[in-house]
Amino acid sequence: MGRITNLRSTASASAAERRRSCSRRLNPKACAVRSTATPAGQAQKEFFVNQALCLLDALHARCVSASQPSPPSTPSEGACFRITAPASAAWAGKEDHLAVRISGGWHFITPQEGMVVFDQSASQQLVFRSTWARALAPSTPTGGTTIDTQAREAIAALIQALVVLGLLGTSGN
Repeated sequence: MGRITNLRSTASASAAERRRSCSRRLNPKACAVRSTATPAGQAQKEFFVNQALCLLDALHARCVSASQPSPPSTPSEGACFRITAPASAAWAGKEDHLAVRISGGWHFITPQEGMVVFDQSASQQLVFRSTWARALAPSTPTGGTTIDTQAREAIAALIQALVVLGLLGTSGN
């Protein structure tokens, strides 16, 4: 490391000394002039890597901001939405897809059978089985010939717990 520091700090170091300190000997001028050209086959790889990482972020979380038929007016980068019917604007014809905001544009993900996501706006899990489905909470027991108050309270508490966990919803699509 001292040799590199000395070469950099010495203004009178010759080009030959700089070339000798280079570990790569393919081109005698490789160390004297550094090329910034992208090697063949790697052009614009950052775009594809960044897009892949954004998609991984969206799918890894398995979470959508909301379920809606049209894009929000000011979406944040990386935001993910479930598209409901009737889709409009930039989402037209993409019902049931997931839309992810990447680099100022929308990327659409086709859901797979059994895919589960959490809808943050509805605080509920959704599962895809040819279309998105959610479990709605059953109504609590009322009436009947034999009234069991403790059983009704237990069922109501169970329903409430499942709603809190996001396994059951209270309304909507």
